[in-house]
Parts: sequence; C-alpha cells; structure tokens
Amino acid sequence: MSDARDETADTVTTSAGSEAVAGAAGTWRLGDLTVNRMGFGAMRLTAAADGGPSDRARVIEVLRRAVELGVDHIDTASFYFSPLRSANELINTALGGPYPEGLVITTKVGPGKNASGEWTPAARPDQLRGQVEENLRQLGRDHLDVVNLRVHGPDALAERFGVLAELRAAGLIRHLGVSNVRPHQLTEALTIAPVVCVQNRYSLGDRLDDELLAECGRRGIAFVPFFAIVGTAGPGGTGPAAMGPAAEDVIAEVARAHDATPAQIRLAWTLHRGPHVLAIPGTGDPAHLTENVAAAAIPLTPEDRTKLDALGG
Repeated sequence: MSDARDETADTVTTSAGSEAVAGAAGTWRLGDLTVNRMGFGAMRLTAAADGGPSDRARVIEVLRRAVELGVDHIDTASFYFSPLRSANELINTALGGPYPEGLVITTKVGPGKNASGEWTPAARPDQLRGQVEENLRQLGRDHLDVVNLRVHGPDALAERFGVLAELRAAGLIRHLGVSNVRPHQLTEALTIAPVVCVQNRYSLGDRLDDELLAECGRRGIAFVPFFAIVGTAGPGGTGPAAMGPAAEDVIAEVARAHDATPAQIRLAWTLHRGPHVLAIPGTGDPAHLTENVAAAAIPLTPEDRTKLDALGG
C-alpha cells in the first residue's frame, strides 16, 4: 500500500467501539501480493435487498470508502451482474483510471450467465479464455491479479485448471486459486500450478471445511470463506446464517461483551481461525461497510473463541 493510501485510511470509531481499519487483523500474501486480511466482496453491489437495481452512486461510494478504510483486496466476477448493474464495471468506474497502488482484485471463472441472467454452472475448457478476457475488459486491466477456478461438483478439474495455468504463463493472470473445491481437487490443482487461495463456503455455522482450512494453513495457502455472515436462504442467499436460539444467544453474549453486533462477531471469529484466513464480506451500504471493516479490530479472548468454537455445526 502506498503512502498516499495510508494517509486516507483514517480510523473511524463505530458503535462497536472498534477502529474501522482493514489492516487491524494483519496481512497475508497471495503469492507476491500482500493484502490486508479484511477485504471486500463485490457480489452484493449490483442489486438492492428487494431485488431491484442497486443505487449506483451509493455503491460507488462504498467501493471508494472501502479503499479509504484500508481494504486492498476486492473479490469479484464477471457473472456478478443484474439487469442494470455489473460489479466489475462498478469497480472500474469507482477505482480505475488508474487503480490505487497495491489494490488486489481477485476474480473467478467457471460459472457464467447469459444475457438473460440464466446460469451455466461450469464452462468448458475452451470457454475459459473468453471468461478471463471478459473480466479484463470489464475491469479495464491488462492482467488479472488472482483468478479462481470455481468448481461445480467433485469431478476432476485438471483440464480446466490447465487452461488457466497456460493463461498465467502467457501473462494474462498473475496468480491462481480454486473455489468451491474438495480436498482432492486442491491436491489435483497443485500438481498443475501454484495455488495462492482456496475460496469455499465457511462460517461459524458451516464448519464442514475445518480440515481443508487447516490444510491450507499448513501449505501457506490463503483460505477465503464466502457466506461468513449470511446463509443461503432466500433470493440471492440473503437469509441469516441462523444456528438455533441457544447458539444465537451465545453469539449475542459475546457481541455485548465487545459492544459489537453478532455479524461483527461472526467476522471476527472467522479471522481468528488462522492467520491465513481472509474475510471478504460484501455490502452496498456504507454504514454496514464500516461495521464490517471494524470487525478486523475486535480482540476475541481465548474464552470467547472457546465458546464460539463449541457452536460449530
């Protein structure tokens, strides 16, 4: 991060009593790129809670404010779009021309949407270069910092990951990652090219990947949970990651002890799972952005972590 960006990354005191600075939880390296462990996910930029288009000016403000707060890792994809909004285009408009020094943009390929918004869950190997080039065009970049191959199901990924490895060798991609994978697929990918991150669904209430998270730590690979705060209920996966009244009471108790919100405690717990764990909460609301970033500074005690770990589902 440049000196100029450090000067704008001022601290903001929130209702949680924490300073909203993305670097408060430390950094991790994605290959040769160093990022603050509190990042930002762009999926929720394109649509409002009611399913209508997001407020364009507001979400551009969110992106710019995120960088001011020290966020230097943004996760996106060309298939993050709604009828009137494209996450990549919003990122380009808000931050491009030129992008801030040190900003790392991670994108993903594999799934796609056609012009009608219909999903295709897994691109063929011959379609992946086109998806990479579409991300480049939308973001206004000559290369992509990190590209995750998002996997659909347990099948072998070697042919598709091999295509991305070739694009990396050609200079279109700097580093590679994988998303929605099982342990054997990570092992398979590592036989083809270095992997700097694994992006899987993981949260306080969804602990199926505990061992994969630990394995990533042993290998020096970033583990990047999605849906760390919310679940997948309802349109767009906006339902709360409910764990039952007793568990929610424990989370609320820890939140009160830190003058924080339950969502902030979920994020803080995620970051406490290991120094290689990165958070990418997303929002189109400036106030929620500040709260999310503030979670990086919440110092959970060993007692807090013991209570929360015991809730694992």
